[in-house]
Amino acid sequence: MNNNRFVGFLLRLSIVVIAFTTSCQKESKETTELKREFPKSFPISIQNTINLERRDSPVSMDVGAIINTYPDFNAEAFVVHCDGTEMASQAIDLNGTGQKNYIIFMSDFLPHEKKELVLHYAATGKRRREYSKRTQAEISHKVGGRFVDKEYEGGEFRNVQFVRVPPEHTDHSTYFRYEGPGWESDRVGYRFYLDWRNAIDIFGKKTSDMVLHTVGLDGFDSYHEMADWGMDIFKVGESLGIGSVGMWQDGKVHMVSETDSITCQIIANGPVHSQIETEYYGWNVGSDRYDLNSNLSISAGSRLTKHIIQISENPKNVCTGLAKHTQCDVLYSENKDDEGWGYFGLYGLQSLANDKLGTAILFRKEDFLDLREDSLSHVLLLRPRNGCVTYYFLAAWAQEPDGIRTKEEFHRYLKETVMQLNNPIAVSY
Repeated sequence: MNNNRFVGFLLRLSIVVIAFTTSCQKESKETTELKREFPKSFPISIQNTINLERRDSPVSMDVGAIINTYPDFNAEAFVVHCDGTEMASQAIDLNGTGQKNYIIFMSDFLPHEKKELVLHYAATGKRRREYSKRTQAEISHKVGGRFVDKEYEGGEFRNVQFVRVPPEHTDHSTYFRYEGPGWESDRVGYRFYLDWRNAIDIFGKKTSDMVLHTVGLDGFDSYHEMADWGMDIFKVGESLGIGSVGMWQDGKVHMVSETDSITCQIIANGPVHSQIETEYYGWNVGSDRYDLNSNLSISAGSRLTKHIIQISENPKNVCTGLAKHTQCDVLYSENKDDEGWGYFGLYGLQSLANDKLGTAILFRKEDFLDLREDSLSHVLLLRPRNGCVTYYFLAAWAQEPDGIRTKEEFHRYLKETVMQLNNPIAVSY
């Protein structure tokens, strides 16, 4: 090797050594800072147990189960690492107990893939990490004005964590921005009418950005027209909309229309999970009255809203369903066994944008009682157990980024979604 080539070799080698040393120093500094902020840690194994690739699959860890093994674990100060990369995570009150009872984060998996994680934590105090926002929940109503003949005049919209619905409020009173609470993921948005209709509607999104905080500010009905972000894409009327709650009695659906009072609050508005809780007091159904708790939640990367219903008096049924549309094909679970999750869906021209839209209800087969219909809705009757029933609903719009655009794609998506619900990610500490 001549002198020039040898000098060049030494120079390149020195650059590699310097880069490696700098990388090690950086890693050491980051590790030191992590250990100082979160001095304790333990390993976690997570595994996809099915032969299916999963994207943005929710991984939930029971805080109580963690504390059984690591008694000083603190759900107010933790981070999750996978292969040295910090993952966006969140502690949540999944069941509305008032306590942070689950940790949730999203992960991609190959078929049957197993991953090793490390959960770092501080035994005391609170540590909040900032992550990109992929979910949102909000309630926005006017302040500074007043009701005049059931319509709110003056004032301006303000986001709040909690609201007790004023007795003067009714449909189209302009009190709530887009007529009630809203929640969204980076795939889809939803809202429900916080009035006598109590029905759930769909915001189709053409972007993965969070948008609900911008909706309805420039005019009460502006979201019915196509915007850069999307639009209200569903006709609800007096139907069950998508996943609204009611009760089947005397051959018809009774919506949650007549109540003594209603409160609504944001339970979570986080990067990977958002959640809304609504209390209905004195729901009048015929000669009976019930108190009803509705808990709605959505996760990052998902079209699904989880709906947990808790009702007093343990009635014979709670119903939900989908608005009828004549140009839709009906899709339902072929497997007739009584275990796991099933689905009932519609796919076709049911979007207000005059294009394809899929809607579905996912339910536990052991809770299923019957499928009925009236002039407006397909109605699923579900059996509460100790006053509780849980189901999911979802919407898939053709104009989503990388959206579902055929009935066959939607049907495959429903089957895969049910398979994932029946086989959650396995977690071991």
